[in-house]
Amino acid sequence: MSMTPEKLAKLQANANRSKGAPRRVVKKVHRSVSTDDRKLQGALEKLNLVNQPYVEEVNMFKDDGLVIHFRAPKVHASAASNTYAIYGRAEEKELTELLPGILSQLGPDSLASLRKIAEQYQKSAAAAGVAADDNDDEVPDLVESFDDASLEETKA
Repeated sequence: MSMTPEKLAKLQANANRSKGAPRRVVKKVHRSVSTDDRKLQGALEKLNLVNQPYVEEVNMFKDDGLVIHFRAPKVHASAASNTYAIYGRAEEKELTELLPGILSQLGPDSLASLRKIAEQYQKSAAAAGVAADDNDDEVPDLVESFDDASLEETKA
C-alpha cells in the first residue's frame, strides 16, 4: 500500500476525529436580530415600559463636560417608576459641538460645565486676539488715488 498525495491530504483532513468515530457535522445556530429584539421587548414589557415614539434625539450630560448623544434612538419609559430605556447608536461628543441646539436642555447641573467652557473660550479668544495683534494683517490705508495714476499713464 503506497501513500499518494491525495490519500495523505484526505487523512490530514480527517485528523481531528479519532479512528472509528462517526463523522458529525456541527450545526451552528445563527440567531437573527429579530430574536434578540423579541427578548429585549419581553424584558421591557416585564418592567412595564411603554414605547415613546417621535423622540428625535437624547443627550446625556456627564460631569466632565462630555455628552452622550443619541440620534433617532428607541426610547421606552415608565413615568410611574421613573424608569427609562434608551438604545440605539450613541456618540460621545464635546458640549461645545452641540451647544447652540441644546441650550434649552441644560439644567442647573450642567451650568457649571457651561461656565467652564465659556471661560476656556474667553481665554482662547483673548490668546487669539493677542496673536492677531502681532501679525498685523490689516489692509493698509489708501495713499494715492488710482484714477490719478491711470490718467498720468495715459498722458505719458
